[in-house]
This record gives sequence, structure tokens and C-alpha cells, in this order.
Amino acid sequence: MEDSILVIGAISETVAAIMGVVMLMLGVGAVKGMDYLRRHDAEKLARMKEENAKEKAEAILKEARIEAKEMALVEKAKIEEQLSEVRKELHERERTLDKAEDGIQQRSDQLLKQEKMVESNQRKLAEKLEDVTRRQSELDNLLDVQRQTLHQLSGLKKEEAKDLLLKKLDTELAHEQGVLIKKREQAIAEAIEPKAREMLITTLQRFAAAHTADATTSTVDIPNDDMKGRIIGREGRNIRAFEKITGVDVIIDDTPGVVIVSAFDPVRREVARLSLSKLIADGRIHPSRIEELVAETEQEIEKLIIKYGEEAAQEADVHGLHPKIIHLLGRLRYRTSYSQNVLRHSIEVAFVTGMLAEEMGLDGDLARRAGLLHDIGKAADHDTEGGHPKIGADLLKRYGENDVVVHAALGHHDDIRPDMPYTVLCATADACSASRPGARRETLDRYIKRMQELESIATSFEGVSQAFAIQAGREVRVIANTGHTTDESAAKICRDIANAFEQQLTYPGEIKVTMIRETRFMETAK
Repeated sequence: MEDSILVIGAISETVAAIMGVVMLMLGVGAVKGMDYLRRHDAEKLARMKEENAKEKAEAILKEARIEAKEMALVEKAKIEEQLSEVRKELHERERTLDKAEDGIQQRSDQLLKQEKMVESNQRKLAEKLEDVTRRQSELDNLLDVQRQTLHQLSGLKKEEAKDLLLKKLDTELAHEQGVLIKKREQAIAEAIEPKAREMLITTLQRFAAAHTADATTSTVDIPNDDMKGRIIGREGRNIRAFEKITGVDVIIDDTPGVVIVSAFDPVRREVARLSLSKLIADGRIHPSRIEELVAETEQEIEKLIIKYGEEAAQEADVHGLHPKIIHLLGRLRYRTSYSQNVLRHSIEVAFVTGMLAEEMGLDGDLARRAGLLHDIGKAADHDTEGGHPKIGADLLKRYGENDVVVHAALGHHDDIRPDMPYTVLCATADACSASRPGARRETLDRYIKRMQELESIATSFEGVSQAFAIQAGREVRVIANTGHTTDESAAKICRDIANAFEQQLTYPGEIKVTMIRETRFMETAK
């Protein structure tokens, strides 16, 4: 029994051992199976990744090939386009070269023809030269024979006969030349004077402007005489402040209803007149208010000056003026010459000069420019020494005007020799504008008095026999007594007369003094 139990136990142990071995083997197999499965899945995944990578690589390679083909096509198109341009250029060059070759060939043919003509002409000239030489030799022989015959007949030597003949020819030619010049001068004068008159009349009729006189005033109306006391102020503080700020003299006298503003500068006088009118209208008259209103009025006048200058340039159709020239042109609005407004006078001279230039076939635009700016020096001659022609010429040159305009401003009063036709036209238009009926208002008594003053001052000097005031008092011709003066003393008397005018008289512009000293001998042929 025990043996059976032992056997059964041994068998159980054996079975258990076998089962353990079997389980161990099954576990090992299961592990190996799992490893195999994992290896198989990994290999399958690797193959799939490899296939995907190959597919992607093939797709990228395919796209790269497509892009490379497209780029190659684009580059090929560019190269073909460049080649086409090069072919066109080469074709054009070939055509140009063909034309040039044809031209060269034609020139070559012409040169050959010309060479043949030159050779033919040279042969003809050589033949003519031989003929001329032969004839010259015959003439020389004849002249020698005639010369010898003349020497024998006249008894004069060759040099003496030559001098006598040349003197006679000079005398005859001088006489004929003088007669011819006189005839031509007379004919030119007869032809030019009517033509000049016709041109001037036609021009002035074309420019039918109203008279250019402009009555300026330096008086200010007041509502009552009590306003005079307010203008003067306590102990004269208002009028002193006003005169100091504006630079003018305010004259308050017994004249009812009027206050007079006096100043040498017309712009300053206008500023003062307008400021005083504003003060009277405002009623508040004290130094601070005066200063404020004068400053405002000065700004208004400056704007008006520029406006007047621009309007004048536009009216005369003159463009491209320097801003400073525009400003000076506008200042002429407040300047008068013998009561003639200088700005209106300048515009009129511009139109007349332009029309005269067009009548003569010259540049009308340039002539209008010269005419408009000829009196520009009058806008600054109070601040600068010298006459307005020289001042105007210097200003125009400084601000870039051309030589024609500068010369016209300098020479429109015949102070210099007029080397340019526009200067003569400008001077003519200036004289016509100033001499228009009604252009300049001046009483006859005042005019005669000024002329008499000029002549009396000139004749008061020792050695002066006569004096004549001409050109409305702009020039005085003085006749010196030759028995009491010499050239040197006459020059000194001329200078002394000019100094006397400057010291004793007040006048616009300049007065030219011309001293004439000559000796005349007269005989009568009976």
C-alpha cells in the first residue's frame, strides 16, 4: 500500500515535472512565437515604410524632373528670344551696312565723276592761263610803249605822274562821295520820316488808352475841427508818436475839415494817410493804437504792392519776373511824375514799345518787357544815389534781366549811345506816353517859371552868353562866350551850373547841362 502510494507519488512528481517541462517549453515557444510575430510585423512595417519612401522619392524625383524640364523650357525660350533679338540686331546691322556700302559706292561714283570733271577743268584752266599769260605779255609790252610815249610827251617821271594821277582821283572821288552821301542821306530822311510818323500814329491809335494822369493827394478829411485836437493829443503826444512811427510830417493848420500828410516817400505817405483815416474812423487815438494800426496798414500796403506788380505784369503779358522786380513794379503805383502815375505810364510804354517792335519785325515780347521795366529805378531812387535810369539798370542786372532790358532802362533818356534798337523804341514810347494830351498836368505858369529859373541861373555865370532850357527842363544848353572863356574854364562853368541847380532847385529826375563853346568865321563871296 505504501509502495503504491510511493509509486503514485513518484508518478505525480514525474507528471508534475513533465508538466513543468512542458509548460517551460510552451512558455519558451510562446516567447519565440511572440518574437517571431514582432519580427515579422517589424519587417512588414519596414517594408511598407521602404515602399512609401521609394514612392515619395519617385514622386519627388518625378516632380524634380518635371520642374527641371519646365526650367529648361523657360531658359530655352529666353535663349531663343535673345537669339531672336540678336538675329534682328544683326539683320538691322546688315541692312545698315548694306545702305552704307551703297552710299559709299554712290559717293565713289560721284568722286570719280568729279575727278574727271576736275581733270577736264584743269586742262581748260591751263589752256586759259596760257592764253591769259600770252595776252598779259602783249599788254605789258603795249603799256611799256605807251608809258614811254607818255613820259616823252609830258616830260614827267613815273613817280611824279603816278602822284599827280592819284591826287586827281582822290579829289574827284571825295567830291563824288560827298555828293552821293548827301543824296542818300536826304533820300533816307525823306523816306524814313513819313514812315516813322505813320508807325507812331498807327501804334498810338491801336493803344487808345485813357489819359494816364493820376491825381494823388496827401490830405485826410476829418469830420470836425475837434478831431484835430484829438490827433494832436495831450501835449502833442499823439501827433509825435504818429510822425515817429510813420516817418511823415502831419500838418494841422486853420484849413477846415482837412489834415495834410507830407512825406518824400510816396509809399510811406500812403501808409500814413490810410492809418490816419483808420484812426479817425475808429476814434481811439493814442500811441499804442497808432502803432498797431500803422503796422496793420504797412502789411496791407505790402500785399497791395505785390498785387499791383503782378497785375501790371499780367496786363502787359510779361512773365518770369523776379519777385523783387514785381515788388518794385508795384511800388510805382504810388509814384507820380508831374501827376502822371508811373505804373500806368510804364504799362502804356510797354504796349507802345511792343507794337512799334512788331511793326519793325522785332521781338514784341522782349520790347514789352523793356518798356514795362524802363522806369523801375523810380521805385528806389529815393533810397539810392543817382538818376533813375542808372538805378533801374543796376537793379535789373542784379535780378537777372537780359542785356536788352538793362540797356533800355539805362538809355531811355539818351544818357548813353543807344546801341540796341529796343532802347530807341523804348525812348520813343516813353516820350509819346509823357507827351499825350492830359497825361501830365502842370500849369503853364509853373512850367514857364521853372524854365526861366533854369535859364536865369545858367546865364548868371560869367562867360555865359546864352542858355536854353529844353526837353521840359531835363536839359539846359549853355552857349559860352569864346572871348571870355577857354575849354578848361568852360568845363568848370558847366560843373558850377550843375551844382547851382542841385542847391537852388527841387526837381524830379536829372537835369543835363551841355556847354557849347565854338568859334565861327564867316565870309561872303561876291
